[in-house]
Amino acid sequence: MQEQPSSPARAVGVGPWDINLAGIGIALPDKRLHNNDLTAWMDTSDEWIFERTGIRERRLGGTTSGLSIEAARAALADAQVDASTIDQVILATTSPDYMLPGTAPAVAHELGLTCGAFDLQAACSGWVYGLVVANGLIQQGMNRILVIGAETLERMTDYHDRGTGILFGNGAGAAIVDRDTTGAGRLLSWDLGSNGKHIHILYSEHGGKMKMDGREVFRQAVTVMQESATASLERAGLTVDDIDLVIPHQANVRIVEAAWKRIGFSMEKTAMVLEHTGNTSAASIPLALHDALANDRIAKGDKVLFLGFGAGMTWASAIVEWNGTSG
Repeated sequence: MQEQPSSPARAVGVGPWDINLAGIGIALPDKRLHNNDLTAWMDTSDEWIFERTGIRERRLGGTTSGLSIEAARAALADAQVDASTIDQVILATTSPDYMLPGTAPAVAHELGLTCGAFDLQAACSGWVYGLVVANGLIQQGMNRILVIGAETLERMTDYHDRGTGILFGNGAGAAIVDRDTTGAGRLLSWDLGSNGKHIHILYSEHGGKMKMDGREVFRQAVTVMQESATASLERAGLTVDDIDLVIPHQANVRIVEAAWKRIGFSMEKTAMVLEHTGNTSAASIPLALHDALANDRIAKGDKVLFLGFGAGMTWASAIVEWNGTSG
């Protein structure tokens, strides 16, 4: 058997490329699972969970396709465009409705589309991977792409396990990614990477529940966040001070704080929704983006850094000069 390489692999991009995030939409199930609810199933408390993760509640219910469709329709309405103008659907998810087929074709069908549609599995980095793939397709001639991050993680979460049950929930976020013809909206740089050596620090077997080595996930996440953010900054010719807002994967606020100490970002310039959503994997970054826009935290010309990391181990970052929706 051929020995597998242990060194990480990565792909890099230096722009700018003219793209525009023209509309953002989200979907969250109605059912809320508060930290206090978990005390009936495990030895924990609201204070213990919040202190270690920054999470107060997570959402349960829905299906990956249903949440994707709801978020997509909201994004289309936000962009004020018709679904028929979409050239491609990219659905980032680690919790598809079926093993076979992919969930994206069902989403496209419900939206009235017959364009290409595929699932993308890069765990919690998935939505940023999808943004970079969308950029590549636009450079090849497409004009408008729907990029969704959607998860129903409750199906693979043991809510009696204090290591994982306090973290994960369901949700979806979608973006309409357009070719920008004004020169004001640009993808300045991106960085994608993986290291399969760390598969077993966070995984779920077919039909099973998630297993996680929390300490090692924390350690690796902080390292790859620093490395990927630094790589994207260097390729864009920017410094930490040039970034107006950072939107990281919403896994654990302590991971973000530890990474920011190394990089030099401040929490004041960071978009976080983790307290009320929990870890929603590929949905977490568009959920936080939507919240930032709703609270007028992004203006035209701002430089926004998206930064994801997740099981695999995968990581991804991308810097966008904003010319998109205002929320």
